[in-house]
Amino acid sequence: MKRRRILLSSAILMAALVPGFAGAVTGADLPVAITVDLKQPGAVISPDFSGLSFEAAILLPGPNGVHYFRPDNQPLINLFHTLGIKSLRIGGNTSDRNAGQLPDEGDLDSLFAFAKAAGVKIIYCLRLHGGDPQADAVTAKYIMAHYAPLVDGFSIGQEPSAYPKPYSYADYRKDWKTFADAIVAAVPGVKFCGPGVHNNAAWARNFMADFGRSNHVVLVTEHLYAGGAGNKVPSPETGRDRMLSDGFVRVYQRLHDGFVPMAVSNALPYRLEEVNNYFNGGARDVSNTFASALWGLDFTYWWAAHGAAGLNFHTGDRVAAENSLLPSKYTAFYSATNGYVVRPLGYAIKAFDLGSRGRFVPMTWANPQHLNLSPYAVLGGDQNVYVTLINKEHGAGARTAVVSILQKGMSFADGWSISLSAPENDVAAIASETLGGASIQTDGTWNGQWAPLNAIKSNPDAAFLVKVPAASAVIVKLTKN
Repeated sequence: MKRRRILLSSAILMAALVPGFAGAVTGADLPVAITVDLKQPGAVISPDFSGLSFEAAILLPGPNGVHYFRPDNQPLINLFHTLGIKSLRIGGNTSDRNAGQLPDEGDLDSLFAFAKAAGVKIIYCLRLHGGDPQADAVTAKYIMAHYAPLVDGFSIGQEPSAYPKPYSYADYRKDWKTFADAIVAAVPGVKFCGPGVHNNAAWARNFMADFGRSNHVVLVTEHLYAGGAGNKVPSPETGRDRMLSDGFVRVYQRLHDGFVPMAVSNALPYRLEEVNNYFNGGARDVSNTFASALWGLDFTYWWAAHGAAGLNFHTGDRVAAENSLLPSKYTAFYSATNGYVVRPLGYAIKAFDLGSRGRFVPMTWANPQHLNLSPYAVLGGDQNVYVTLINKEHGAGARTAVVSILQKGMSFADGWSISLSAPENDVAAIASETLGGASIQTDGTWNGQWAPLNAIKSNPDAAFLVKVPAASAVIVKLTKN
C-alpha cells in the first residue's frame, strides 16, 4: 500500500517532467494508476455489437416519394461505416400498437438494398397488438425469400408488457405462440428474438422458460431507458447529473442481474435492441447534450463488459412518444439538406468503435480520490492495447484525472491518444464537439487523428501518462514491444 501511494503521488511529478505532456499539471489534477494484464484476455466484443434502432414508420416514403433507407443514400451509408454500425433494428411503437400504414414490399426492398450497401444485418419487428398472424407470416416469408443473409431475426411485438391493460404475460405467451406457429409454417428456417420489453427482467425469464429452448428463438432481447420518461425530468441540470451518476449504473445492474444469468445458463445470447437515456423522445437540453456522449460511451462499454451481444440506440428524426411521433431529442444524428448532422451520442458510438475491436483484458486500477472515472481495456485484433478513459466529472469542482498506465510483465513501444471533448468541457454543450480534433461531417466522413504520447523513461513500471480533463474521454492505443 505504501508503494502504491508513492507511485500515485509521483504520477503528477512525472507528468510535469515528461516533455510534450499535454497540459500543465495543477493541484486540481488527481492521479489514477491503471495496470493492464494481457496474460489472460477475456471475452471477445462482438464485431456486430454497435447498432441503431429506428421506427418502422421511417421505411415509408417521404412526402417527396423518396425512401430514407435506400441504396443511393451515400451520406447515410458513409455514416454507418464511420460509426461502425453493424446492426439495424426496425421496430418502435409504429411497428406494432401504434402502427398506421405498415411497410410494403417496395419499402422492404429499399431497406434491404440499403442494408447490403451499409454492411448491416436487420432485426425486424412484426406486429402483434391488433395484428394478423397470417399477415406477419407473409411479411416474414417475403423477407426471408429475398434477403435471408441480411436478417438476424424477427421479433413479434413491441414492448408487449406495456400494452393497454389488462394484458398479462400469460396473454402474451398465448398470442406469441399463435403468431410464431403461423410464421414457422410459412418460413421453416425463421429465427426469432424476444420478448423486447422495457426494463422487465421477469418477462425475459418467463420468455426463456417458455420458448428459449425451442421455437426458433436464437436471441433474448430487452429495451432500456435508464432515466425513465424524458418529460418528467425536473431540470436539465438534474437530468444530466443523473445520466452521469451511479444511479443510472444501478439500473443497468438490476436489469442485468434479473435475466442475464438465466440467458447464460441457457446458452442464449442477449441484446439490448432498443436503448437510450430517457424515453418519450428524450429530455430537452439533456439527451442532446455532450453529457449523452459521455453517458453513451460508458453505457456501451458497461454492457459489452457484461456479456451483451450488442445494443441498438433508438434514433431517427422523429420517434414514437406514446401515441405520437415527435422530434427526437436523443437521436445520434438528424437529417440536413446535404446529409446528416451528428449529435454528441453519435460521437460516443464512434469512440466505442475506435477502442472496442477485440477482447477485454483484466485491469486493476487505483483511484484514491474517487473520481467519477470509468476505464476499459481491450486487446485489439491488431494486437494493440486500447484503454478508454471516461471522465464524467462535471460542474463546479470537477476534477482532471492524470492516469499512469502501468506495465506488468510487458512493455509498450509506442502510444497514441484520441480525445472526445466539447467546448470548454461543458456537458451542456449541444454542438462543436470533436473526436481526435475533428468533427464528423454531414457527408458521414471523419478525419480525426491519433496524437503521439511520450513514454515515461524514469519509472520502469510506468509506460505512459495521460491527462483526461473533466467532462471528456480519451482513447489510448498502445503498441507492445
